Amino acid sequence: MQIWVGLGNPGSQYALHRHNVGFMAVDVIAGLYGFSAWAKKFQGLAAEGRIGSEKILLLKPETFMNESGRAIRAAMDFYKLTPYEVTVFHDELDLAPMKVKVKRGGGTAGHNGLRSTDAHIGPEFRRVRIGIGHPGHKDRVHGYVLSNYHKSETDALSDMLGAIGAEAGWLAADDDARFMNDVAMRLTE
Repeated sequence: MQIWVGLGNPGSQYALHRHNVGFMAVDVIAGLYGFSAWAKKFQGLAAEGRIGSEKILLLKPETFMNESGRAIRAAMDFYKLTPYEVTVFHDELDLAPMKVKVKRGGGTAGHNGLRSTDAHIGPEFRRVRIGIGHPGHKDRVHGYVLSNYHKSETDALSDMLGAIGAEAGWLAADDDARFMNDVAMRLTE
């Protein structure tokens, strides 16, 4: 069993924010792989399914970004899992828009969702870092991450989310390098 968490803020007013790209990623995965309907569980919305031979719980915390770790901890405790079985999909300022990188462990880089997750489960979870780019100055970060993607970005966003979904089998199989490579290849076609 693995837990894949999309970070974001609940509510339709946040749906297209850059900060919600983690929610978008797990929504695409749920749809592509025929996961169960989303149900209220673990202080969030959860859907269950399989990717290949791996059983996966998708989770969208409804605790708002700053308290995401509470929902993740609740799911981990219920299934008696460790941080090694947790993957968090999140927006990443320090990556170019639509770039996707995976790493295990590391810092939080000022990301409140990662900070909360780290505080509740420790730093050793896997991160799928989804690039949103940087607005140029730290004073503009808050407004930038809480703004919608521009219409001019929607095709690229759709392609990137589709690539994440299509290659999710490599994540399930714990082949992060192949996942990153194949997502990048899809986005250069």
